[in-house]
Amino acid sequence: MKLIKIFMCMVCLLCCITVTSLFAEEARSPEAGAPEKAPEEKVTGSVTLGVFNKYVFRGYELSRGSFVVQPAVTASFKGFSANYWGNVDSNSHDTQSYFPSASDKDGRKWFNETDLTLSYTRALDKLSLTGGYIYYNTKYTNETEELFVSATYDILTKPTLAINQDIAEYTGTYINLSFSHSVPVYKGVTLDLGASAGYFIGQNRYWKTYEAAEEAYTGSKYKGFHDGMIKAGFTIPLTKAVSFQPVAQYWFPLSGDAKKKIGAVSYNPNGYLGTVFVGGANLTFSF
Repeated sequence: MKLIKIFMCMVCLLCCITVTSLFAEEARSPEAGAPEKAPEEKVTGSVTLGVFNKYVFRGYELSRGSFVVQPAVTASFKGFSANYWGNVDSNSHDTQSYFPSASDKDGRKWFNETDLTLSYTRALDKLSLTGGYIYYNTKYTNETEELFVSATYDILTKPTLAINQDIAEYTGTYINLSFSHSVPVYKGVTLDLGASAGYFIGQNRYWKTYEAAEEAYTGSKYKGFHDGMIKAGFTIPLTKAVSFQPVAQYWFPLSGDAKKKIGAVSYNPNGYLGTVFVGGANLTFSF
């Protein structure tokens, strides 16, 4: 409870900074001068290789006792973007939400997930609106698909509200509010801070919760405040196009239902949330 109170205070502070920044931006008069030349339209993107001690997705711990390697490639043109992301578990073990033993992969190196995201972003002054589609090619559970929309306002804390809707295997809605801010430190190096909070609404039978009397998942569908995350890291430019980004994240449940267990069984059919520390780094080439 103490950690959640600290987190909520941080979110409230970020919200206050965001509102203050919003009014400051509205009050600021536009600078006079010649109109800027439109930037040349070309394909931009990045190639990233990440190495971390854990894979955590929306608070769910999806690796244990190993390290994960996460390659990613993104390309964008005229607002359209395509992203490939993968996860390799160096030594797979069961967690409360992840069961490689069911596929006879326990204790082995396993390339267990590849995701494809297609999206379009439209900028309206400082507001950026994005809509898209995600295909989750997961080997440790059934594959699924999502549609999503998000809105980001380009002020000090870059508040972003995202809504993801599963349209296939695990029908449900995930809502996430996040904030981020980078502080210049030294010669292009920045300190990168962030926080997020998620709310989940389960919709199909999969999300029925555990009832002790029935000893089965026959209860009401899981919903409520879900996961919280705070993070800090650095972006360190190595060349004009290459950067190194060490980062630390701390994940924790935002409600009693998110972390609830009945005996040894998770109340949430997808596994209970615990407190998890994630540390690692990305190496990124941008073009």
